[in-house]
Amino acid sequence: MPGKVVAGHAKLENQCDNCHVRFDRGAQNRLCLDCHKPVAVDVAAGQGFHGRMEEKPCRSCHTDHKGRNARVVKLDEKIFDHAGTDFALRGKHGKAACKECHPAGSKHRKAPSDCVACHRDDDKHKGSLGAKCASCHDETDWKKARFDHGRTRFALRGGHEDLACNKCHADLTFAKTPTDCLSCHRKDDEHKGTFGGRCQDCHRETQWDQPFFDHDRKTRFRLLDKHRQVACAKCHTQAITQKKTPNRCVDCHKADDVHKGSLGEKCESCHNANQWKQGRFDHARDARFPLRDKHAAAKCESCHKPGAASAKLPNRCHDCHAEDDRKKGHKGRYGEKCETCHNEKAFKPSTFLHDRDTRYLLRDKHRQVKCDDCHKTPSLFDKLGTRCFACHERTDMEKGHKGRFGEKCETCHVEKDFITVRFNHDKDTAFTLAGKHRQAKCAACHKDPLNQGKGTRRCLDCHKDDDVHFGSYDLRCDQCHVADDWRKVIRKDGAKAGP
Repeated sequence: MPGKVVAGHAKLENQCDNCHVRFDRGAQNRLCLDCHKPVAVDVAAGQGFHGRMEEKPCRSCHTDHKGRNARVVKLDEKIFDHAGTDFALRGKHGKAACKECHPAGSKHRKAPSDCVACHRDDDKHKGSLGAKCASCHDETDWKKARFDHGRTRFALRGGHEDLACNKCHADLTFAKTPTDCLSCHRKDDEHKGTFGGRCQDCHRETQWDQPFFDHDRKTRFRLLDKHRQVACAKCHTQAITQKKTPNRCVDCHKADDVHKGSLGEKCESCHNANQWKQGRFDHARDARFPLRDKHAAAKCESCHKPGAASAKLPNRCHDCHAEDDRKKGHKGRYGEKCETCHNEKAFKPSTFLHDRDTRYLLRDKHRQVKCDDCHKTPSLFDKLGTRCFACHERTDMEKGHKGRFGEKCETCHVEKDFITVRFNHDKDTAFTLAGKHRQAKCAACHKDPLNQGKGTRRCLDCHKDDDVHFGSYDLRCDQCHVADDWRKVIRKDGAKAGP
């Protein structure tokens, strides 16, 4: 045997094959690792000093058989490269003495690598932030924390960025630190709590003195025109959390209502936030009653009497102008549809066109007749007869034909001049008026009403009393006589005329 082994291997000394394989020096490493199992684990996992170093025989560093007290672990602390371990020495760790982490009698590999294991007494947080010191601190300057607050639920922005940790974490307790503004800034709250605790809805860390609350987007009440100039406290007189702020015009402007409530409470129907004194109510669109001509100049209260705004107003002419009709107009005789004859531009003259609006055209003297002369019934819209006799029956009975010529006056007369007769006996009947027949008056032949029986064309029907022959020469007088002169006798058949 070349020499005694170290004290640690003494119990294996008598059996060489515990460490050597005959004729196979390369197998020695395996036998070493079989005994030194923690080192074997590091080598297999590629960790620790032995696991990171280049593979080589164990005996190249750890030679034995040099006596019981020989040093088989040759470690020169002055030249040892700690970067070859799992814990590189950075920052102030590079200046630390080995014994500060590796006390005498302790294996180097058992030195802990977590901060708190060495610096527990230096932890000002008293363990409240856990054992992961490296999350905020590093070896270069322990007092300068590098914690990324943005990875928490409260990112540091604006004025919060330069604050020392103890400004919010007074006792250096970080868990469950409140994140609401009022927890830190209650004394700075100029609203005295009336706007609740959500300061972030209106303020930002960058410019706390310039509120940015988006009233249009975050509420149901858009601030338009002059409302944008109003201070918040003008409308929000009570704590927002205590009572819901009303959003109707009348809730804030009731004292400004010059209508004294007579037009209801929907001020926005006529007014807007830009110019309160200039109403924007579109009567045609919003009330379904266009204001035209003289209606456009009328004041609202002329139609909207006190209390009328809440009720549906009638929109017929007669509903407002019944009194005018009774005192100055038709006294109700023409019904209630005033718009049939009149419009808003001027109540006089009438816009009614008889020729256009009815089936009865007014010609000649009919155009000069007043409406009342024909429309005598209470209602203008009662259906009137359109025949002449319907209106002129009395005239016919008193001054005319006394009904003998029937009711079709238009057969002979026209509206231009009732005295002028336009009846053409030759064209309109089958009996041509010849000779002295043209001088005869109608009544001379038409003694009975025209509509009673068919008229005759035989001479004897009219001249029976004039027949000097007493019927002896047949009934056809026109065979011998002519209408020019009854006394002239001319036989149309060529025979000799009698005495």
